[in-house]
Amino acid sequence: MRSALAAPGGSWYASGDLATRDPLPRHRPRRPHLPRNVARNVKSPAPRPRRFKPFTASEARQFLHAASSDRLHALYELALRTGLRKGELLGLHWDDLDLNTGTAAIHRSLQHTRTGGLTFLQTKTRASERRIVLPTECIDSLKIHREQQEEARRAAGMDWSDNGLVFTTPTGSPLEPANLTRSFSRLLNRAGLRRIRFHDLRHSTATLLLEQGVDLVVIKELLGHAHIGVYAHVRLRLQRQAINALGNALDATDDDLGDPPAAAVVC
Repeated sequence: MRSALAAPGGSWYASGDLATRDPLPRHRPRRPHLPRNVARNVKSPAPRPRRFKPFTASEARQFLHAASSDRLHALYELALRTGLRKGELLGLHWDDLDLNTGTAAIHRSLQHTRTGGLTFLQTKTRASERRIVLPTECIDSLKIHREQQEEARRAAGMDWSDNGLVFTTPTGSPLEPANLTRSFSRLLNRAGLRRIRFHDLRHSTATLLLEQGVDLVVIKELLGHAHIGVYAHVRLRLQRQAINALGNALDATDDDLGDPPAAAVVC
């Protein structure tokens, strides 16, 4: 039997229990009515952006050198030189590419869904659907990759799955995103590089472009970003470098000054 403690006013309160027995309930003050789900009134804090550590220019060159002998060298070239998402790379069809004009149409993504397995989906947002210019290095890599894929098709014979995809397994089937992640990790190990996520290649593209002084609007269009605020820390660092450079110029003596600079018109 549970012990009970007597309380003033003749009420009995079960020890360790919220249940009560009160012979004079009319004397107990009424509590304000609470909504059924008070959690709805609590606003959860905005999610903090995930931190990332993009490649430096030196690391990017080291990565591309190691990838040059990989079966998926063209994929890694595209990932780092254009900032395409993993799903966009895996969803590329040869019909999306024009290697003569050096352009690519990005309008689908290959994703692994819980219900349908590997599925082709529309790009992430309206901004993600875009046409991009392919660097010369990517065009050359894609031409080599196409020849190697033709050799694999002939070797597979009747076992080849003709999906028209640019990047496939050795028998033409779509690449599993998880398998690409594992291949990427092995490539990093071979290259002697620190571990990063595959998506950090995309962040590396944006960061390196910003450091080269490329306009934010151009980067936004290339990457298919609806917004580019995630790179605010890079922009602040570049602003600091610019301010320091201006400070050096203003603090220089007349003996340090060379030819007068060209006039800059600011609107």
